[in-house]
Amino acid sequence: MLKKNDPKTINAWAMYDWANSVYALVIAAAIFPAYYNEVTSSGGSSKVFLFGMQIENTAIYSITLGISFGIVALISPLLSSVADYAGNHKSFMKFFCYTGAAACSALFFFDGTNLVFGLSCLMLATIGYSGSIVYYNGYLPAIADDDMQDKVSAKGYAFGYIGASTLLILNLVFILNQKSLGIEDGTLLPRIAFVTTGIWWFIFAQFTFRKLPDSIYHEKKQRNHPVFHGYQELQKVWRKIKRISVLKIFLFSFFFYIMGVQTVMFMAPSFAEKEIAGIGTEQLIVTVLILEYIGMMGAIGFARISGRIGNINAILIAITVWVFICAGSYFIQIPFHFYIAAIFIGMVMGGIQTLSRSTYSKIIPKTENNAGFFGFYDVCEKTAMMIGLVLFGYLDNLTGSMRNSIIMLGLFFLIGLILMLRMKSLSRENSKQDVV
Repeated sequence: MLKKNDPKTINAWAMYDWANSVYALVIAAAIFPAYYNEVTSSGGSSKVFLFGMQIENTAIYSITLGISFGIVALISPLLSSVADYAGNHKSFMKFFCYTGAAACSALFFFDGTNLVFGLSCLMLATIGYSGSIVYYNGYLPAIADDDMQDKVSAKGYAFGYIGASTLLILNLVFILNQKSLGIEDGTLLPRIAFVTTGIWWFIFAQFTFRKLPDSIYHEKKQRNHPVFHGYQELQKVWRKIKRISVLKIFLFSFFFYIMGVQTVMFMAPSFAEKEIAGIGTEQLIVTVLILEYIGMMGAIGFARISGRIGNINAILIAITVWVFICAGSYFIQIPFHFYIAAIFIGMVMGGIQTLSRSTYSKIIPKTENNAGFFGFYDVCEKTAMMIGLVLFGYLDNLTGSMRNSIIMLGLFFLIGLILMLRMKSLSRENSKQDVV
């Protein structure tokens, strides 16, 4: 029988954040975007040929990421239902974990000439990362009581940050000392970083898998329609949301501004490497590390701000900063400008995500189906990520400049801001000011 609030189980659970966060930092944020741009550009051209079409390399990169998150949004309710019915959540989590880790390692063989192979590995790594997180999050209510879940979740976040930063710093040390190591091939050490990411993910995940039970339930759940139960749950939750104006408008606002947040987080390194002269892999890695530190401080700072002026007002401040970030980023020309933008991104990056989730938890109705409401929230977020990344890539390819895509993201933030102001007005009318 699974014992709640057991320190050993909680530590084992948090270790998965330590294991898989290296994908988010090494592959999605720091090393792979710059490497990808380098090996897919030649003769001053950033165009690549894919399935007989000529397309911007960053455009197809963004679209691939978007499709990956769209696949996860589509199949996660199905997979959760099947895992519930069969009682084998850990097996599904292992499948996604090992798929993602293997795909990261396989990127070692991507050299720019085998574009389909590289994009396929990127897609599988992204699906593996996001898919395993679905089951990872599902274990949280099974291992911790309600009053402990925030603390346990924060522990996982801390483990993930420390683990990912550790591996990134180790890779950075080798990359910065490439010449002294006598390595002539400039692509070798970045490719080795992809292998170490996969190995790190696989090895440290074993600490989690050894301790977590096969299922998040004590007994296997029996359902008449296990395959479609997850989609039925989403429909039930949406019908309830439609009847609560404040909640409905919040989710629409969240959908637009989180579309901008996540797209910036994934595409900022590619934007810097492609649009700003003088920024290389080393500078990007250092910038990402600094951004992570600032992000942690920003999350703490916004938590304090929300404690004084309320969640909605704090989110409004964050969205406003994002609007100015997008407007200013259009005019970035030199590395110093990018570093300034990165500081502001770090300040609001973590804060707006943590505040969004906590605000949502406060305004959902009192129910025993919290998992259903948060499942809807996660699908909403991943769908927004898919649309944002695909549109970003489409506009980049259409205009030949990622700067125009940044303006599009600014419009998304502006729509989110307007909707959040409407929510604030409704909250006052419904006397919810003390809640949010």
